[in-house]
Amino acid sequence: MTLWNNDTEIQFFTEALKNFASPEQLFYNLQGGYFAYVPKGSDAEGQTLQSRNSLIGQFTEKWSKTLFEPIAKELGLHAVNSVVCDELGLSRQSSADLAFCTTNNTVQKPENIKLLFEIKMSVVSNYKFTHPNNVEYVGDYKQHKGNPSLLRSDSMLKAIGKSINIRVSGIASTKIPMVVLGNSPITDSYIKKVDFLKTSGVIQGFWSLNPNPTNSDYVKNTPKLGFQTILDREQLFNNCKELVTNDMNYFSSMISKLKLGEIIRIASQENTDIAKAEKFLTLIRS
Repeated sequence: MTLWNNDTEIQFFTEALKNFASPEQLFYNLQGGYFAYVPKGSDAEGQTLQSRNSLIGQFTEKWSKTLFEPIAKELGLHAVNSVVCDELGLSRQSSADLAFCTTNNTVQKPENIKLLFEIKMSVVSNYKFTHPNNVEYVGDYKQHKGNPSLLRSDSMLKAIGKSINIRVSGIASTKIPMVVLGNSPITDSYIKKVDFLKTSGVIQGFWSLNPNPTNSDYVKNTPKLGFQTILDREQLFNNCKELVTNDMNYFSSMISKLKLGEIIRIASQENTDIAKAEKFLTLIRS
């Protein structure tokens, strides 16, 4: 199993060009040539490149499914793209990018979904295209003006917003872990935020599938592992296994200490730890 790297990005460009995408759809046409991103110190010459977004989105969803399929199979599950589940607010217009499910269907029931992935991946490094079909690496993400993947604040906010929308869709979402997949580090400003999202149970993690995004310093992991850089298959498998095998429950509330104490007192009267937990969850959601 190979994680995301520069060869993967060159593969994306090569396949897109073969499938009749024009260089202008994939690269900035600058005075110095065709570049995936505007190099630092250069001018964008008034260009904004939007046409690549849907192409890289389709590529990363398929690539992620291929990566996770053997892991899902080992866990007795299926890796499914574009999962729709009305009970979770996942419509055809806003489906889950990837999910581990007990059946290999696009339309799913909540109880069949064991793990949800939101994919926020893009071209990370910079590349230069020369006719007829040569694509070469020219520098990592610190050497161009773009903000790829999880380095984009709007990508982070969209992923968080979609996860919260699923969480507030109803009780059906409370047993389904959610992970945001990227292929870049995060910015320093999101370190505390991703850790809080993990410890509060909203999102179970932000994972970068790119173990070597740059040779210089970057955020590899946050203190509470709200963000992790995945280094190998074993780490990825163990992370997935932990999420699908642990009987986790999401709960949230904003109530008085008096009410919370009453709930804890009533729940503590049950005979076993599991029964106490079930009673607590029932009371806090009532």
